[in-house]
Amino acid sequence: MAASERLIDAAEVAKHNTTESCWAILYGQVWDVTDFLPEHPGGANIVLKLAGKDATEEYDPVHPPGTLEENLDPSKCLGPIDPKSLPEPVQAAKNIGLEADDSRPVPLANLLNLDEIEAAATKKLSKKGWAYYYSASDDLQSKHLNNTVYRSILLRPRVFVDCKECDQSTTFLGHKLDTPIYVSPAAMARLAHPDGEWGIAQACKNYGAMQIISNNASMTPEQIVQDAGPNQVFGWQLYVQTERKKSEDYLARINKLDAIKFICLTLDAPVPGKREDDERSKNITEDTDEAIKDAGGQKLKGGGGIGQSLFFGTDPSLTWKETLPWLKKQTNKPIILKGLQTHEDAYIAAQHAPQVQGIILSNHGGRALDTAPPSIHTLLEIRKYCPEVFSKIDVIIDGGIKRGTDIVKALCLGAKAVGIGRGALFGLGAGGIEGVERTLEILRDETATCMRLLGAKTVPELGLHFINTRAADRDIYDGPANLPGIAGAVQGLVARAKL
Repeated sequence: MAASERLIDAAEVAKHNTTESCWAILYGQVWDVTDFLPEHPGGANIVLKLAGKDATEEYDPVHPPGTLEENLDPSKCLGPIDPKSLPEPVQAAKNIGLEADDSRPVPLANLLNLDEIEAAATKKLSKKGWAYYYSASDDLQSKHLNNTVYRSILLRPRVFVDCKECDQSTTFLGHKLDTPIYVSPAAMARLAHPDGEWGIAQACKNYGAMQIISNNASMTPEQIVQDAGPNQVFGWQLYVQTERKKSEDYLARINKLDAIKFICLTLDAPVPGKREDDERSKNITEDTDEAIKDAGGQKLKGGGGIGQSLFFGTDPSLTWKETLPWLKKQTNKPIILKGLQTHEDAYIAAQHAPQVQGIILSNHGGRALDTAPPSIHTLLEIRKYCPEVFSKIDVIIDGGIKRGTDIVKALCLGAKAVGIGRGALFGLGAGGIEGVERTLEILRDETATCMRLLGAKTVPELGLHFINTRAADRDIYDGPANLPGIAGAVQGLVARAKL
């Protein structure tokens, strides 16, 4: 600090807590964020909850480095806070973000499945972090069904098959993956551990797994891929913004990163679902039940949790006719569509090949529309009504994966790879990079055991003859009530496919 630089008293900062004058302390510096209130991606309310206070602990885990500098003029940094005037000393950013239980070191090698990893992470995560990761929409029906539906599919092992060798490698968009497991785009990884998405990338590198980077990652894309392996495969998730220029500028930035091989346009959450566990977590920030008021004394609407804030500015008006041509003009990278939940939409996507090169069957981890079908049902629909999709585009799937047997069942039905979202985040929370590696190790080893016991040496050998889907088939969509299945499906495709 320069000798002439004035220290700002915390009492002075506390006076500036309205929409007309809003200051906040971040990393030991006082910032005037008044002009930024209308533009904050999470809405002004979130900032106002921390106005006049040290916001570092809330800010640090959910904002990539450089966010302040990119959005605020340097003149808005008013100077350093006087640490003696604070109730507690300002902490370094690296020490902030978790309410960790360090008294119980987690023996990762003793964790035998993903449920145990989640339990270990739950002990270490902050309440807000756990609520954001665990939460799903409404009554969590889709979230639970994502997992339990796999139990209704039975395996059909063959005997007298040499199962000494087991090759789990697969391909996606022509890229070789050492494992059919990938990490789905999951936001705010630094709520679990300071290594964040970069830590997940390091684990993926060590296990040859693909990673799709969230549009709302807590680190920059450049930071996440900076130590990528020579053959490591990344995708980048896109939520199209109402202000298209913002998305176009970000895509131009992504286009420069060779490690990112494709753009993943997310479609299953044009608006956020009602995630009640996450919404309750906003009270952790507010601390009281008193309504926050602006300078005019008017009530400001409640926050709604991290999930609601991340959707601020997302465009809910995307269409086949308009959005895909626009996106194609913004990038030369392959485009895949995430969040398809019916065979009709999978069929339409296949008609857009090669503009669209792949799809992800997903219901957003049960976090968007509750009672939407589990993705394995959509995979069964495609297999039943329009199997030609598999020969035109690559199909991958996520949602509810807890076991290697789940992965193998999806592969048998035609998926090229299977994604985990919460599993990677909870692994990160349980033990950083090593925790994510343990998650991938468990799933990799269980997948190998399943393949060997079935009698399949390679992923391409997996097929319908290894599974019995009769119970699951009973629950999949069967066309309009007044039409037989195939006829109804065809009519639905014609009605929907405005190509």
